[in-house]
Amino acid sequence: MTIPNKPNQQGSQGSAHCGSKPKKIAIGIAPLGIISIGIVPMGIVTIGIVPMGVVSVGVVAMGVVNASIVGMGIFSAGITTMGLRVWSPEGAALQQPINNDGPSSSKNIYAYPTRSIAEAEAKKLGCLGVHKMGQLWMPCATHGVNHQ
Repeated sequence: MTIPNKPNQQGSQGSAHCGSKPKKIAIGIAPLGIISIGIVPMGIVTIGIVPMGVVSVGVVAMGVVNASIVGMGIFSAGITTMGLRVWSPEGAALQQPINNDGPSSSKNIYAYPTRSIAEAEAKKLGCLGVHKMGQLWMPCATHGVNHQ
């Protein structure tokens, strides 16, 4: 008995894709393999347009370790990246995450709800002026400290 609209999976030897057993090496559109190359490749090592894998190399990459133009992962290198440790040619060095108890903690970002508080903080820091950042005020005329 065959069930209508249900593919016969006994003889299915087509390309690996989501929901199927991964191949060792897969190439194509949405390939699934240990090593995958193509458009939206998925696997352990992925290379392509939008790779998604443990190690991903491509245009827009997602994974644990990425090298891409736009990337998201634990370790990510590219133009626009986000992760626990990221590198970009626009930054001089490996960027560090914000540490809640270090000098970059949220209580020391130097952004205040009023101009007067920012002006008082500017005097303490020894810089000139204040500037607005979104809805908050920050001491010093610019992000680079202008000492008196």
